[in-house]
Amino acid sequence: YPSGNLAIIIAQARDQLMCIVQEDEPRTAKIRALFQSDGRSTCYYPTGDEWINMSMQGGQYLDQAGNRVRRWMWPNLLPEPQVPLSPIFISLNHYVGVRILAQDKIFVSFLAMGRQAKLNMGTKVQVSTDSQLPPPARLGEDELLLLAFRVKILQLFDRMRGCLNFPSSEQWNKMQPPMYLISQAVKILELCMTADISDELASSIKAIVNA
Repeated sequence: YPSGNLAIIIAQARDQLMCIVQEDEPRTAKIRALFQSDGRSTCYYPTGDEWINMSMQGGQYLDQAGNRVRRWMWPNLLPEPQVPLSPIFISLNHYVGVRILAQDKIFVSFLAMGRQAKLNMGTKVQVSTDSQLPPPARLGEDELLLLAFRVKILQLFDRMRGCLNFPSSEQWNKMQPPMYLISQAVKILELCMTADISDELASSIKAIVNA
């Protein structure tokens, strides 16, 4: 960085390369992004929360509250032609940006003092015709319960905000949760239908998210 702090580190760990983007800090600099040559990459918000996560199969984009904004699969891993990925660009700070165009076109750009460096951190994973990606792992009982309690806690926080905004009114108690909480509750119930759990646990999870 113009400050003299180290911005980008390229390192080799065993049989793969890693690119680490650090924040512009003199000591204990936070990691803002990590790219690996095996296709795994993660970008972080300044708070340390996950922003973008990518793997050999695809990726997802999260907002600062942890809600999924976008999710995609790399086109070359799907059996049929797909619509090209809409470009994604994020700015990690004033000097470093990340542009995602395709699995083999993930660019880290560094711009400072009128000069620019651009690194391609993308990789191409080829899947043979006689092999398939493993099916996504199903969530277990503990994971489903944690997701249900997370939604319940967020619902309670939303009601508390309503109570603070309308302390002398009972209208806040009749307000519906935000749409993203409703959609998360529906998604959890859908996961329960496909998961190998007891009917009793499924009913308990339904009661938690619908309470």
